[in-house]
Amino acid sequence: MKIIGLETIPVSVPYSQVERSARVQRGGVSDVVVKLTTDSGLVGWGESCSGADTASIEMAVKAMAPFVLGRDPWDTEAIARDVYRTGLWDYRLQTGNFAYAGIDIALWDLCGKACGQPLYRLFGGAMREAVDYFFYLAAGTPDEVAAQVLLGVRRGYRHYYLKVGVDAAAEERMLAAIRSTAGPDAMIRIDANEAWPLPMAVRLLTRWHEAFDIDFAEAPVRAAPLSLMQDLRKRVPVALCANEGLSGEDAVVRMIDSGAADVLCMSSYWVGTLRRFHTLCSLANLKGIGVCKHTHGEFGIAAAAAHHMLLTLPNATEGAQQTASVMEGDLLAEPLPIATGPRWGLIDKPGLGIEVDEKRLARYAEAYRREGQFLPWSAWDGTPEFQPRQPLGETA
Repeated sequence: MKIIGLETIPVSVPYSQVERSARVQRGGVSDVVVKLTTDSGLVGWGESCSGADTASIEMAVKAMAPFVLGRDPWDTEAIARDVYRTGLWDYRLQTGNFAYAGIDIALWDLCGKACGQPLYRLFGGAMREAVDYFFYLAAGTPDEVAAQVLLGVRRGYRHYYLKVGVDAAAEERMLAAIRSTAGPDAMIRIDANEAWPLPMAVRLLTRWHEAFDIDFAEAPVRAAPLSLMQDLRKRVPVALCANEGLSGEDAVVRMIDSGAADVLCMSSYWVGTLRRFHTLCSLANLKGIGVCKHTHGEFGIAAAAAHHMLLTLPNATEGAQQTASVMEGDLLAEPLPIATGPRWGLIDKPGLGIEVDEKRLARYAEAYRREGQFLPWSAWDGTPEFQPRQPLGETA
């Protein structure tokens, strides 16, 4: 079996709500769909993460094509080696990882289809019968947030995720609404996207954990230097999750060795391949560190690939990240289970176990051609670079 075709299809799918955080202001997701075809007639689907610029990711995927065409899909890591070393994408590592990850997903989709097995069985088999996903909250008034949480409770969610790092007073009111509506057993997670200086992170995390019992705090301070997270971990009662700062295998290993995080929030996009992601998760497990699947915003292709990995990981946390529930649509013939609820079970179809609806794909590809990318700052209001407001009761 040889690969004879590589096609790139940039696609834009709107969110049902605007995503706002200390880093991102956007109304949807734009990624590059990768379609690989073989001489045996099989088709493999992948999804490359856009990062800051979808067009540059598409060009990167196309630049990698000479290392993919004519190859056996089973040679996933050999192809990756040639892309990074001979193709010099190790000099543009994060762009290379975001781009190649889509090729890699499509390669594994082909492998699973060729042998008639779902992807998770090619990575050691399932460690669990189902994966639990979080409920992604949009910032708003306490009443607006409470209404979202009530919907989540009705749908059976236990993990609630709120972006913070913009306005501490408003965020505290939102956290109070989450806890009072979700009840004492719900898990509340927050993500500051590195917005806080160390003293502010110490004060807020200590205060909020006592008041609201925070499950973990993602990226409360800058990941570099690692001493910031190490210091914070010693000074607060909250479990810490690393996300920013995991760009590449070396960076993930450094974070694991540093002891700065209780949880790693990442996916294959951070390290380029599913195999590398799986290996690093296993290393984290040896060090007693959990893994929460990360999303940059994704379509069903990327979601399915990550779900297969989560089924295999002994240290996957509950409350994996997803955006399926806040997407206006998707590229698949059937909606994902996590579009309307927190649980996604075993997949019994070969490869990724999904079917891309090419009419929907064409419609959202046309949306990209017509309207362009949902830039990470497409909903930005033009205000100066974000500066976090002071915590309650403090002066500048």
